[in-house]
Order: sequence, then structure tokens, then C-alpha cells
Amino acid sequence: MTTVSIDADIKAKWQDGHSSYSPGTTEELAIIGIDLLVRELGTEAAQSFIEQVFEKHLADHKSATDSGLV
Repeated sequence: MTTVSIDADIKAKWQDGHSSYSPGTTEELAIIGIDLLVRELGTEAAQSFIEQVFEKHLADHKSATDSGLV
């Protein structure tokens, strides 16, 4: 497993306010991204989007496994 270090300063603005984030890990960045996605799209649409991402990665992994790359 690869260790990734993140140096980011995220500022999100809405009509009713703003939020600032400074993730330091991929997990923190993912939580922030999912939180913003849910806030923008709503729970069901965000969940559908995330499921599409998982399906893509599962298909990519299956393809790599079938070709002997993994």
C-alpha cells in the first residue's frame, strides 16, 4: 500500500455561508469530497455517483486480474 501525503487548502462557498478544509490524508480528503457531494446533489444522487465510481474500479480491477496484471 502506498502512503500519500496531501497538502491542500479547500474553500467551499455557498449562498448561505462557506467552509474551509485542510485534509492531510486521502481518507480526510474523501470524507470532505463526499460531504460536499451530498450537500450539492443530495443523498440519493451522491450515493448513485459513488456507486458508479466503485463499479468502474471493480471493472478495472477485474480486467487487470483477468489479464494477469494483478
